[in-house]
Amino acid sequence: MVPPDAGGGLMRGDLLSDPVEGLDEALAVVDAFDEALVAGLLRPGPAQAAGVSGLAGAVAGTPLAARVAEAAEKAAAGTGGEDHFVALAAARSALLGSVHDALVQRIDEAVGRPVEGDETAGPEPVAAAPEEAANLLAAARSWLCDLARGGWRGLDHELVAGAAPVVAAMLPEPGMRRRAALLDGFAAELAASCPGATLERVPVRRWADLWSRALLLTVPGSAGAGAVGTVTGRLLPLGVDVQEHATAVQAQVHAVLEPAGGGAPRLVRASVSAPKPDTVVGAGLWQLLRPRMSLLGAVGEGRSAEVEAMPVTAEGDLLWDDALARTGEPADAFATARVMLSAATAARVEPLDRHPVRIAVPVLLEGYAARDGEAGLAFEVAGRLLAVDTDRMPAAGPLLPEAVAASHACVGLLRWDAGEFLLQPLAVETTVRKKTVAVHAGAWAGGTSDKAGVRAEKAATDAVAVLRERAGRLLRT
Repeated sequence: MVPPDAGGGLMRGDLLSDPVEGLDEALAVVDAFDEALVAGLLRPGPAQAAGVSGLAGAVAGTPLAARVAEAAEKAAAGTGGEDHFVALAAARSALLGSVHDALVQRIDEAVGRPVEGDETAGPEPVAAAPEEAANLLAAARSWLCDLARGGWRGLDHELVAGAAPVVAAMLPEPGMRRRAALLDGFAAELAASCPGATLERVPVRRWADLWSRALLLTVPGSAGAGAVGTVTGRLLPLGVDVQEHATAVQAQVHAVLEPAGGGAPRLVRASVSAPKPDTVVGAGLWQLLRPRMSLLGAVGEGRSAEVEAMPVTAEGDLLWDDALARTGEPADAFATARVMLSAATAARVEPLDRHPVRIAVPVLLEGYAARDGEAGLAFEVAGRLLAVDTDRMPAAGPLLPEAVAASHACVGLLRWDAGEFLLQPLAVETTVRKKTVAVHAGAWAGGTSDKAGVRAEKAATDAVAVLRERAGRLLRT
């Protein structure tokens, strides 16, 4: 979508609209298995048995074949045990992993970007994390298997409450908090939907995703070793993706890392999250996040960051430590994208993280025409349309759909959802009074003089002050 010599961006827009061979068939198998979980596998009917057997058939030519075939036979007969459910979850994950890989390969072909391989010199290794408590993992696995037997239509408060003691025991253990957070959030969502028999609509794919991921994370060692090395160099931010829920918020900075001493640039991410009251919204979110990560200040000021021995995971996620970073020179996201983005290597994704929903590839688009139709905003390049997901743009920044529609260049995240590729804008270049102006979703991350942003921050400050004062009263009584 930009000329091949422009430095970065989509090179073959046609590849993003052409069908991917085998993708629909793989997703159909996953859908059939997910439907089997709706009614539960305690007394499966013919349709459920067919859904489970279809999953076994889809992995028949893989190393999982024998274990999944046995698991499918037992589950279809209503006698599935914990090991059988784990095998079925693994098969489902592998199938969605194949979908993920096919889509990422298509993106790599379109973008022309290298992928980090075995021949690439990796970061300096660090010690592996200790093994987790097996009894807590077994307790979580038992609860998840009970869910599979009862099914989403069989949900009741007694069944869902079985997660509470497991989560309570996991939370004090640092190595178990990832699982605890997943189980706690999943259980809370199920509890809000009880009784399952009266649900008008079951979020079939979502709950099956959460169930299978949680179940696989009960296998000892499945959560990974955390940081696998350290990196040193210059960090050039591309943009910020903000994910907000009623009680939590996360900002994820996508950036290009220039390693010290030379070497190929790398695509990396740095994330920070915080709990929040539901009254803190919009630009007020930055007040909760700024104290936890100095990088947000650099992003807001349009600067780079220098990192020294910063821990990093195999997937390119920096485990941010302010003590290991300092603010650097001014750095323009569009200049970084034009010069370095297409040459930056992307880290390979760990097996359990291979899922279409996890796809978020930084890209640069130029030379497009915005089209606003019934299906929403889209960018047209060489006769091809790429849908623009403006719903993902945060209210915590000045980037609005109007600016995106009037833009002529865009740095964004290429995602895949509901059967098509989507672009989530992180920043755009538009023309204001004959001058090119850049508008960033994370422009207010380090503070703002924008009137709307100032009002939102003041409202958030007042809300937090009131909550703290009320909390103080409760503690005194």
